[in-house]
Amino acid sequence: MSLVGVIEDILNPADIALNGSRPWDPKIKDERFFKRVLCEGSLGLGESYMDGWWDCEKLDEFFYRLIPLNPEEVVKNNLKLKLHTFKAIIFNLASKPRAFTIGEKHYNLGNELFKKMLDRRMTYSCAYWKNTTNLDEAQEAKLDLICRKIHLKQGDRVLDIGCGWGSFVGYASEKYGVKVTGITVSREQVELARKLYSGLPVEIRLQDYRDLNEKFDHIVSIGMFEHVCYKNYRKFMEIVHSCLKDDGLFLLHTIGNSYSNVTVDPWFGKYIFPNSMIPSMRQISESVEKLFVIEDWHNFGYYYDNTLMSWFNNFDSNWDYLKELYDERFYRMWKYYLLSSAGAFRARNLHVWQIVFSKNGIKGGYEPIR
Repeated sequence: MSLVGVIEDILNPADIALNGSRPWDPKIKDERFFKRVLCEGSLGLGESYMDGWWDCEKLDEFFYRLIPLNPEEVVKNNLKLKLHTFKAIIFNLASKPRAFTIGEKHYNLGNELFKKMLDRRMTYSCAYWKNTTNLDEAQEAKLDLICRKIHLKQGDRVLDIGCGWGSFVGYASEKYGVKVTGITVSREQVELARKLYSGLPVEIRLQDYRDLNEKFDHIVSIGMFEHVCYKNYRKFMEIVHSCLKDDGLFLLHTIGNSYSNVTVDPWFGKYIFPNSMIPSMRQISESVEKLFVIEDWHNFGYYYDNTLMSWFNNFDSNWDYLKELYDERFYRMWKYYLLSSAGAFRARNLHVWQIVFSKNGIKGGYEPIR
């Protein structure tokens, strides 16, 4: 069978046609595409898109249809993909010496990029769209949901591990009268967050979670656990446990995987989130054994589709401004990142979990908040 025929056999069950007329049908512009994708899998698919070898009117719809078919099984014996997994097993890709890599490679891409893409508070995690009509409302609804889930009250001292540009730090301080310490591994995030919330009782630090050694009433981690990696999950949970007061609550907000893995998708690992991976339920639950009681597990990953599409629309509509700072290949890379992710969440291939933990169990039980 020809290379084209192999690709067609992969795409046909997803109702995707090469060079078809529908918005989700890919248009092939370079015949080298076929060999590259079959030899390199998802990495070749993403890089060939960045190189302009193929295009698609609606990438999100293309991936929404393709992902449930698990097309990587076709190239699962590829040597490069095996080496990618082997590397993650042998090495600790999120070890302390590597802790600041994700900040340098992703979060330090430039505050202007994220200002133009995100909501007004610059919240870089899935929004909560229940009873909301726009991104700003949905992100504030998510921040308030977190505050209510951990039973915040005035005067509490709270830690935010992976605080980003300080959206939760600022919101919780403004709305609930709490003192918040936020830590991040991105220098640009620290600089901007300190400016944004200089008048509030908050502290923003450039710090790795492994250097924490103090007590807090409550702890949250919102969209950071994806950078911890499975070899460090237990250590992360032990540190949270040691920093949390005995009657406090810990809320973990993370993207979740339906199955246990040890690597991130090769294209995402190379271009978007180096040294990262998506945890499974088993990996999380095993990491908290004899440390925490799981009080609540809330999945609202279907809302990430809306969030990512809003981010892409903001990014795309502001490209005339941003193209003075980034080139066309970056545009194609970022578009591929946002829209392929939207397709994955639309297909329910990935999830968003908010998990509430206590150290000793809530007497009388924990009432889930939605």
